[in-house]
Amino acid sequence: NVIQWVHRSTRGWSYGGSITDPRTGEIIKGHVSLGSLRIRQDFMIAQGLLKEPFKGNDKNHEAMMDMALARIRQLGAHEVGHTLGFAHNFAASTQDRASVMDYPHPKYDIVDGVISLEDAYAIGIGKWDKLTVQYSYGNPKTSQSEAAFLQSIIKIADVENLKFISDSDSRAAGGASASGHLWDNGANPSKELVHILKVREIAMNQFSLDNIRSGEALSVLEDVFVPVYFAHRYQVEATTKLVGGLEYEFLTKDGNQEFNTVGAFQQVEALRNILKTIDPETLKIPQSVLKLFPPRAYGYARTRESFQSETGVSFDPLNAAATSVDMTFDFLFHPERMNRITTANALVPNGTKEVENINDFKNASNAVLTLGTILNAVSDQVFRDYKNDDPYATAIAHRTQELFINHLMNLIASSRTNIDVKAAARHQLKSIEKDLSKRDAFENQLLMQIQPFYLHPELFQEKKLPAIPDGSPIGCGYSFK
Repeated sequence: NVIQWVHRSTRGWSYGGSITDPRTGEIIKGHVSLGSLRIRQDFMIAQGLLKEPFKGNDKNHEAMMDMALARIRQLGAHEVGHTLGFAHNFAASTQDRASVMDYPHPKYDIVDGVISLEDAYAIGIGKWDKLTVQYSYGNPKTSQSEAAFLQSIIKIADVENLKFISDSDSRAAGGASASGHLWDNGANPSKELVHILKVREIAMNQFSLDNIRSGEALSVLEDVFVPVYFAHRYQVEATTKLVGGLEYEFLTKDGNQEFNTVGAFQQVEALRNILKTIDPETLKIPQSVLKLFPPRAYGYARTRESFQSETGVSFDPLNAAATSVDMTFDFLFHPERMNRITTANALVPNGTKEVENINDFKNASNAVLTLGTILNAVSDQVFRDYKNDDPYATAIAHRTQELFINHLMNLIASSRTNIDVKAAARHQLKSIEKDLSKRDAFENQLLMQIQPFYLHPELFQEKKLPAIPDGSPIGCGYSFK
């Protein structure tokens, strides 16, 4: 049995596999491969979040290394779990880190206004892991049948309300599971999004030259800023899955058969917090930080982990903002999510009230969030008036407006959306077109992009932005089918 340390300078997966006797299923050998680049990735995440980690001391890396080692410790347990035959459980993060078989995002705390990484990763295996060990390898009492023994363990999981959601229900961008997500945190993904946005705000405002060592190129500083700026990306994905989402597990005839649409209040709360991620004030990078990003140094070309630019050699803060907005829209306006919302709207019982305004809505059991209300809420945020004395916010708003219109057109033109989605998206697009008054060159340009679409929708091509930088703490592979 081997845990193998693999040194590599490129991104990659870690693996946990085993060789089994095909006749009996006995594990003959377990083999785990852990990639060294994981240390670099977590170290850099911590490096960007901490305040002035290298101020006056280039060797002051203990807090960053502690977090990186805590992650590799958790990963080692995760991959050993795979060698024993255990599947991913991506619902564990919603239950106080109940399993090492989740993909854990670092947990950031704010203590007296300061970001703390002390509890970034849990120590030891969780409640779910202990039950899966018992279920797979435990022995029944002499007087107990194997079936009764296994059922007793399932009963414990039911009593403790432990959830299990694995890969097929968690990885898809249009996934419906309210609890199965990768790289997220918290029992309530929406509230955790608000928290991580606050962490991100603190980290951006304190970011400085002292986030890199003496003598390092400022191009390194720009790359360290990437996981800071996009710190919320996985929590956005988790939160969007509440909109049109479902509360469910893998059900059986003999167990609980209940599954439900996520309640209107939860969906509204999620949508409110999602809208914060497309607010120009959230997306603006402090001017003090922008002054730290000159053109890339020789030998430090942009890579798949870097900010991309539409301005040549210069840093492009507007493209960074647009990339973040486009990420949010890609998840929120996924065709399957849109179809699921209109289908759920069609199945509500008589007497159900539609949520008309997400800002005024209070919890009600007989309410439904419609696609029209969702599109209206996004449109209201996107087309808010921004002060002319803040050209940075206005420029971000312009790109957000263009992206929103582009996503509406995509919903109309897509072969993957149903006719009700197309109708709602077209209605919203017409409403936007009506409100645009050609009062300036920008609004005139928006109209010039909308009007030809009606004449020749078959010519529509979705605007493609440069891909968001690779940034996950790198996934963990699994070798079983």
